[in-house]
Amino acid sequence: MKKRILVLILVAMGLFSCKQDKKSTQVTVDIKTLDSVKNTENKKQLAASKFIYTKYEYKDSKGTSLIIENSLPKGGKRYTDPNGHEYVYAVFWTRITNETTNPLELKIDFPPDSYEIPSLPGKYYKTLIPSDTMTTEKISLFNYGLTNLDPFFDKNIGKPSSLKRTINPKESSAFYIVALRLIGGDQYDVLRTELSLKGQNLFYKVRDKEIQCGSINLKNLTLQK
Repeated sequence: MKKRILVLILVAMGLFSCKQDKKSTQVTVDIKTLDSVKNTENKKQLAASKFIYTKYEYKDSKGTSLIIENSLPKGGKRYTDPNGHEYVYAVFWTRITNETTNPLELKIDFPPDSYEIPSLPGKYYKTLIPSDTMTTEKISLFNYGLTNLDPFFDKNIGKPSSLKRTINPKESSAFYIVALRLIGGDQYDVLRTELSLKGQNLFYKVRDKEIQCGSINLKNLTLQK
C-alpha cells in the first residue's frame, strides 16, 4: 500500500514538473518572439531614417508629441499629359506619428494650379497625393514602391489633390506626395520638400516656395528645437 502511494506521489510530481517546464518554455518562446519583433521594427526604422530629409517634433501641454518626418526624393522619370505637356517628377513621403492621447484628424488640399519656385524662376510645379499608403517595407523600392503613376496622372493632373486621414493615439501613418515640374529650360535642379505645422495649419514647402495646404484638429502644439 505504501509503495502504491509513493508511486502515485512520484507520478504526480513528474506531471507537475512537465507542466512547469512546458509553461517555462512557452514564456521563453514568447519573450524571444517579442525580441525578434522589436529587432525587426528597429531595423525598419533605421532603414527609413536614411531617407529622411527633415523631422519635426511638436509637444502639447501634457508633454506628448506629434512627429512629422519628410523624405528625400526618389524617381526622376518623365510623364506627358493628355495635352502633350511634358513633366519630370519625383516621389516623396511624409510620416506622421501621433503620440498624443487624442485622435489626429488630418486634412490636406493642394490646388490644381502650377506654382513657380522663387529660387528657380521659370520652373512650375504641381503637387499630387496618391491614395496609396506608404510603409517601411517599400523604402528600398524604386519610387518608394509607388506604381502605375501615368494613369493616376492622366486622371488627376488638372484637379485639386486632397487627403483626409485619422491617426489614432500611439499610431503613425505615412502617405505619398508627388511633385511634377513642367519641362523647359535648364533641366537640372535638386528638389527638397517638407510638410510642417504652424498652429493648426499645415504648410508644404518645395525648395523656398511654401504653400498652406491643410489643417489638423489638435491644439496648443509647440515645435521642439
